[in-house]
Amino acid sequence: MALEPSSSSTKKKAMRHTIVFIARQVVLIGLAALAYFGVRGLTEGDVDRANRNAERLLDVERTLSVDIERGLQDALLTNQWLVDIANWIYIWGHWPVVATTLVWLAIARRRDFYQLRNAMFISGAIGLVIYASFAVAPPRLFSIDYVDTVTENSVSYRLLQPPSLVNKYAAVPSLHFGWNLLVGLAWHNAGRSILATGAAVTMPLAMAFAVVATANHWTLDVIACAVVALSGLALERTRLKRLSRPRVDDSEIAGAPVPPVAVDHDQNHNQQSPSHSQRTRARRSRHPRPVTTGQLPEGPRQ
Repeated sequence: MALEPSSSSTKKKAMRHTIVFIARQVVLIGLAALAYFGVRGLTEGDVDRANRNAERLLDVERTLSVDIERGLQDALLTNQWLVDIANWIYIWGHWPVVATTLVWLAIARRRDFYQLRNAMFISGAIGLVIYASFAVAPPRLFSIDYVDTVTENSVSYRLLQPPSLVNKYAAVPSLHFGWNLLVGLAWHNAGRSILATGAAVTMPLAMAFAVVATANHWTLDVIACAVVALSGLALERTRLKRLSRPRVDDSEIAGAPVPPVAVDHDQNHNQQSPSHSQRTRARRSRHPRPVTTGQLPEGPRQ
């Protein structure tokens, strides 16, 4: 009878597995950070192009009547408490929320963790391509008509994201909003309650308000990143569905027993069994009936 492993050895194996898992995630995040810094170097110095693209973006917003940045910030600046709320949401509602959610899912719901992480990686990769090919200046750097409320009223954000590590012209798409949208969907999937659904809806909407009101992103940035983030999530879910499909091994098909073939016995009986008249003729041909004398025909009389 095999002995069960002791609880201490089981705990050690679990600890080793956790350490390997954490190390793998750190490496992946580090590679993603290297990609971000590389794109930052490609776009940071091209200020003129970023401003021209911002002007084009604003023209599109005017055509669509969604250029609400100026009016929203004018209303915000009349109330300092609104400025503080918008700054607080922008600073503490992104990286702390994203990091906490990832840690929670990694511990409690590993499948949801992989889905959120991979959706963020995919949408982030799409965003990097856009940053490199379409650098856009945010409102706070595009015109003096917009106020950088975060920089003027808080130093907390610069501690979380030092200016030397931030791509100033990565305004489109707004991953600040897009990743919060993915986190909200993860909350909804994990919670499946009215409270979780309410938080999942409120948190991304609050971030959408904050990124525009603080002059860090354009309205179209939010719309664009919603498309990018949801595309990343859709691609990840498609990948998971393909992995979950059962695979049939060719060797199993070759070695599988051949199913019996249904036989119509009545049809075979009709085809193979001779009829009664046929059996009678066969017997007569094999055993001819003897002929008696009385049955001979009479000859000519003399």
